[in-house]
Amino acid sequence: MHDLPLFVGLLTLVTALAAAAERIRIATPILLVLAGIAISLVPGLPNIALSPDVVILLFLPPLIYSSAWNMSWPDFKANFNAIFLLAFGLVIFTTAGVAWVAHTFITGFSWPMAFVLGATVSTTDPIAGTAIIKKMGLPRRVVTILEGESLVNDGTGLVVYRYAVLAVTTGQFVLMKAGGDFLQSVIEGIAIGLGLAWLVKRIHRLTTGTPVIETTLSFITPFAGYLLAEQWHVSGVLAVLSSGLYLTLRSSEYMSRRGHLETLGVWNVVTFLLNGIVFVLMGLQIRDILFSSTSNYSFGRLILYGTIVSLAVIIARFIWVFLVHYMPRLLLSRQKNGLVPSLKLVVVIAWTGMRGVLSLATALAIPLTLADGSLFPQRDLIIFIVYFVIFVTLVIQGLALPYLIRLLNIKPDVRAEQKEIKLRIRLASLAIEHLEAEHSMNNEVSDEVLSVLKHKYESRINRLWLKQGGQKRKHINESELRETRRIQLEIIRVERAEVTRLRRTGEHDDEVLRAILFELDLEEGRLELEEV
Repeated sequence: MHDLPLFVGLLTLVTALAAAAERIRIATPILLVLAGIAISLVPGLPNIALSPDVVILLFLPPLIYSSAWNMSWPDFKANFNAIFLLAFGLVIFTTAGVAWVAHTFITGFSWPMAFVLGATVSTTDPIAGTAIIKKMGLPRRVVTILEGESLVNDGTGLVVYRYAVLAVTTGQFVLMKAGGDFLQSVIEGIAIGLGLAWLVKRIHRLTTGTPVIETTLSFITPFAGYLLAEQWHVSGVLAVLSSGLYLTLRSSEYMSRRGHLETLGVWNVVTFLLNGIVFVLMGLQIRDILFSSTSNYSFGRLILYGTIVSLAVIIARFIWVFLVHYMPRLLLSRQKNGLVPSLKLVVVIAWTGMRGVLSLATALAIPLTLADGSLFPQRDLIIFIVYFVIFVTLVIQGLALPYLIRLLNIKPDVRAEQKEIKLRIRLASLAIEHLEAEHSMNNEVSDEVLSVLKHKYESRINRLWLKQGGQKRKHINESELRETRRIQLEIIRVERAEVTRLRRTGEHDDEVLRAILFELDLEEGRLELEEV
């Protein structure tokens, strides 16, 4: 019970700082980390240790799943080349580059220790990156690539990290075995995630659309996927990611309307709180890390080492991103409309490489001793450097990102907005066509009801075309209102079926289609409440 006031205090702090971040227009994760650092340096306050097991088992699965749920599978598939090159190639390149820099410039760093450091800082953080870039007004394609990278690259980084630590603790390293284990981890992790997703989908269909059960199942899924994969010694992150991508693509097929709405609402709150707590906890670790590190090194030398490695991480990302863009032109390939993405977007992708709590958790998880019982060499220094890299990439680069976007004059894609408007007009036109085809000759439906319904969709089209409202609705009696609601519900089902079909074809932006599905859910809920 003595931890309850601390927990409530953390929730209160997260909520207050999130509100403050909106007012001062700063990314919430950055403000939370800075607040955690400031609180940690206040004398007399108790230490709050960040357990790697808590981060990896409690925070990571639901936050990965939430990001996967909100990601578009068609967009992910369309940008697979770019995501693959960043999530796999860049991780290896960064690990090797940082290892060379650490071995060359940091006194006493053996190659295995240098690779431990390189692997720890090689992956962008799925929590930090997603929380920041979505609020920057970047084109959707760039957001998809950066999100996809941060979600997928953990599998690569964790395998490299595991074998680098093993090389230090045992003095043995087998490259072929590491490569084989990596492929096995990826393939079997994805297979476990898809198998679990298929099972969850079947279970959903047996729940008869009970919203509370559907919401509970959505919370069980990421933990079950992660634990199953880890028990099988494969990538839990990829298991959670693959299950989330599959289930969000099929959500309209197995979830009830109320269940979908309630699940989204609950997940929004949980994601907000988990994100907030983890960033504050990350900031609170600074005091212990400084105390442990400065006992063996001067503060100036620690800053020097941290700066060298941070520059290596940033430069490695720029080199790799520009290399793969301009050589095979795979990072941002020519789009379907024939337009070549601008250099500005490549610069933003190269700049946006935030490290976060996952890097810190892996650093803290470095064992204290070697196989012979001796202390793990320079463990405290590695942890400090990792924290320094997180601060530079998350706070400094994160704070600079809005100014970089403004300097480069990057704006949301107008063509995407125009395509969305055309899609909405198409759906409204489909509703009118359905009314005219199915009900114009039906004497059971009054002309008054048909007129009101047609006017509704014609007004929607006018608003989309002219950006202004339509005429006032005419007054109709109670029986006509009931009939109107019945037909509106029927039309919503027609629209939902069309949107579901379009999601399978990949002809339109999946994020737009999911937004329209959400609006249809809300409209259907409103109509059903009116019938009560």
